[in-house]
Amino acid sequence: MEKTDALNAFSALGQDTRLEVFRLLVKAGAEGMAAGEIAGALDVRQNTLSNNLSILLAAGLVRNEREGRSVRYFADFDGVRGLLAFLMEDCCAGKPELCQPVLDQIACAC
Repeated sequence: MEKTDALNAFSALGQDTRLEVFRLLVKAGAEGMAAGEIAGALDVRQNTLSNNLSILLAAGLVRNEREGRSVRYFADFDGVRGLLAFLMEDCCAGKPELCQPVLDQIACAC
């Protein structure tokens, strides 16, 4: 991941609603959620949600799939992995074993 991509991702997550949407989609896992479900769960207006989802999409943190007239959104775990890899790229002065506890804590079987 390039520095500008990381900055875009952090900028996207630096707003309350977008952070809530992202965390909700992470929690939803492989099932994802339809846009209407997200709006209902977070009590956010559709047009506000649409704008925030567009920003998260552009930042590479979520992805979407069309389902007929609806759109389902998912956390983009490849994008998240790229961001985490960027953050930990030079971890522990060349001693990656020192970072293992952090990696073990954030790893999941998703």
